[in-house]
Order: sequence, then C-alpha cells, then structure tokens
Amino acid sequence: MRIAIIGAGFAGMYAALSAARLRDIQGASPDKLEIALVAPEPTLVVRPRLYEPKPETLTAPLQDVFKAIDVVYVRGHAEAIDTKSKVVEIAAAQGTRKKLSYDRLVVATGSRLFRPNVPGLAEYGFSVDQLDDAIALDRHLHGLSSRPASKARNTVLVAGGGFTGIEAATEVPSRLRKILGKDARLRVVIVDRNEAIAPDMGAGPRPIIEEALQKLGIETRLGVGVASLDKSGVTLSNGEQIECETVIWAAGIRAAPLTAQIPAERDQFGRLLVDRELRVPSVSGVFATGDAARAACDDVGNYALMSCQHATRMGAFAGNNAAAELLGVPTRPYHQKAYVTCLDLGEAGALFTRGWERTVEMVGDVAKKTKQEINTVWIYPPKAERAAALASADPERVTAL
Repeated sequence: MRIAIIGAGFAGMYAALSAARLRDIQGASPDKLEIALVAPEPTLVVRPRLYEPKPETLTAPLQDVFKAIDVVYVRGHAEAIDTKSKVVEIAAAQGTRKKLSYDRLVVATGSRLFRPNVPGLAEYGFSVDQLDDAIALDRHLHGLSSRPASKARNTVLVAGGGFTGIEAATEVPSRLRKILGKDARLRVVIVDRNEAIAPDMGAGPRPIIEEALQKLGIETRLGVGVASLDKSGVTLSNGEQIECETVIWAAGIRAAPLTAQIPAERDQFGRLLVDRELRVPSVSGVFATGDAARAACDDVGNYALMSCQHATRMGAFAGNNAAAELLGVPTRPYHQKAYVTCLDLGEAGALFTRGWERTVEMVGDVAKKTKQEINTVWIYPPKAERAAALASADPERVTAL
C-alpha cells in the first residue's frame, strides 16, 4: 500500500510526519505501508518569512527528517493526476518522466500569488510569494544602490493592504536604509482597493496598524487599484501616477493549479472542498490539505485560512486519516478552534491577536518577540530524530494554541 503526498510545504511535511506516526503506532512496516512525498526539492521554504532580507537563507532541509521516519522522497514536479487509475505523473530530472501509483493521495500543493492581467505587471512587478520571487526582489533592492538617487529610485509601492502587503511594506524602510544609507529620503506607499487597510483584520486591530504605518512614514491609497505599470512607475485606477522603481505585488493568492486536475468542486480561490476528515468527497482515495483545501475549522462557520498556521494542523490530520483508512483504524475529524494572528510591523514592532474576532493581546516590542519566536522556532521542521519527529505530529497537538 502507498500514500502519495504532493508538496513539501507545511501541509505536505506534516502529512508525511503524521502518516508515519500512525504507521509506527500501529506497528506497520514501511514495506507494508509506503509513504512517498513528491516535491522538486526535499526542502521546506519558510514562506511566511519571505518578506525579510536574505531570503536565500529562509529554507530548512527535510531529507534527514524523511530518512529518520522512513518517508520516501520522490524528486520532481507532479504534473498530472489520474484519479481513476490512481496514478501521479511526475516530471523528473533531465526531462524524464515517471509514474507513481497510490492507494491514498494527499494533495498538499499549496498556493500561488494571484497575478491579474494588469499591463506591465509581469515585466515590472516583484513579489514575496515564492523563494525565487523573494530572491529576485532582494537582488533588485540591493541593485538600487548603483542607480542615481531620485524620487523613483527611493519609492516602493506595495499593491495589497492585507497581511502580506503590510509585512512587506513595514519591512522596506529598514531594508532600504541599510542599502541606500540611513539618511536616504524614502517613500513607501500601500495601495488597496478596499476602503480600509487590513480589511480582514477587522476594526479592533486597525488603529494599531494605522499608527504603525504613520510612525514608519508609510502612505496609503485606499479605494483604488493599480491600473498599469511601466518603467517610470505606476498609474492608479483614479489616474494618479506614482514614480517608483520598485512595485511589490501582494494582492491575493489562489490554490496551486494542480488542484484543477481533481474532478471535484472548488471555491473561489481554487481550493478543493473537503469533508471534516479532509477527504475530497466525490473522488475515491483523495485527501486535500493546506492551501489546497477549503475545510471547516469548527461547527460555527469558521473555515481554515490560507496560512501556515492552518496548513500545519490540516496536514497532520490529512496524513493521519490517509494512513488510518489503509490501516483499518478510525479517522479523526479535523478541527482548529484556536486561531491567532501575529502581524509584523517592522521597526514599529508587531501586533498579536487571538480568536476569530481578533482580540488584541500584545503590541509593540512584546509582540515582536513572539513574532520572532514564531518565525525562527515554531514553524521550522522537527529535528531529524525519529522519536521526536513522530511525536511532533500528533494531529491533536499540532498548532494547538
């Protein structure tokens, strides 16, 4: 029997850990139940940190972890899924292709930045979505020091006033001062079509965010969008032109395209609709998790967000349940009633909230210490030691806040 997991992000990693944990508890050998994870590299990209400098350092190796828990790593890109024959087609090294059959499939393919057809976006826009994107932005920012000083050189526009956009924007002033000098006259502008900054955070935290932006000298343009980009800068939907040489696009994400190959219902973000055990109900043997799945967190109408916090726990339940079906033991319904946010605000500190109503618990330097602990400890893989790695993947304890 084989469980195939597509994706080595937070959800895929924890699916592998949790499936291996249950296999170990049930005394099944790797020969009886193989767990195979498909990904281009055996590496976790610490995506929540890609707004930071030196993004090339923001990865964590997984190969030793996989070896410690007897998970088979399959190098390559999963390009096609045949749910009738239960086969995944993989593009491997040097143009070769191979097929991997499965008895249970866990789709943990994550998400991608939504890039609309805005003129000039592909040519002139940057992002902090994937590792290569973040590295390209970092190189661009360092390259600004070789250009003549000008308003355009010293101006950064961030398209998107949500979580990612705010973290990217509030980190820019300190990043650019290290590159251009502490006396550089910088301008950072956040543009968002919503009438309020951080629309998903709600009214409670918003004054703290607005105060932080003001402290950092970050401007906002709300109720407008980006109409076009060119070499000179950005034209907004209200006709305003902003001269800038750096545009960071952070306006929404969608489930990775591979989910479209599963013949099942999806939501407006491309996520597969799943039941409480994270199965795709209309397709035999398929589970979806993390950013690839729309899953209920509780019985009162809250659904998992496309975030690391939800992906880790969802992954643990999906992996456990895929293994449980094959080993003939009960599955566990996914639930995640606890929910927190910790928003980095650059040199203005951070903002920590608890609950779906986002009650503010910590602000400033205290919240910043928590953010740094989350970013440097909590979200990293467990040590490559069998007992500790397996113990870390109890679905009921993963991301239990």
